[in-house]
Amino acid sequence: MPSRRTALVMLSAVAATPTAAFAAKAKTIMWDDLIPPGVAYSEIIGPGYIDEARDIWNPTYDANATRLNERLNSAYVRLPGYVIPLEIGAKGVTEFLLVPYIGACIHTPPPPANQLVMVTSERAWPNEQLWDAVWVTGKMRTRIQSTGLGQTGYAISADNLEVYVW
Repeated sequence: MPSRRTALVMLSAVAATPTAAFAAKAKTIMWDDLIPPGVAYSEIIGPGYIDEARDIWNPTYDANATRLNERLNSAYVRLPGYVIPLEIGAKGVTEFLLVPYIGACIHTPPPPANQLVMVTSERAWPNEQLWDAVWVTGKMRTRIQSTGLGQTGYAISADNLEVYVW
């Protein structure tokens, strides 16, 4: 049996350990993981049509575009993507859409809902890094919601944002 002094030292060491050390490791996911199992990407986006007046392609989405992978609800995940700012402050972006490719929602019609993620973060993503790919880590929720840029199928409350290193 340890002495009282040894027990106190061990207890102090445990108390001083950051809670992050006990946190679950984030599961790294990719954009294909957001599509429900058994649904092919080709079943989400139909042939669409070209809007010649605006010189853009308008995809046709079917009901599978709003089907979500419910296995990801409440999962602690890490997902790469690009930032489309929604809320910008002096220190940077705290609310944004995470999109699978650069320019999504800005230059083209938005991707389907199950390929858009609403991200909120207390830590701002710096304005000077808006065009960098980013890793977002946090708790994911499956939830359809509308924004001015498109309908999102997922939301992440981010506790870590970092540059995606190729």
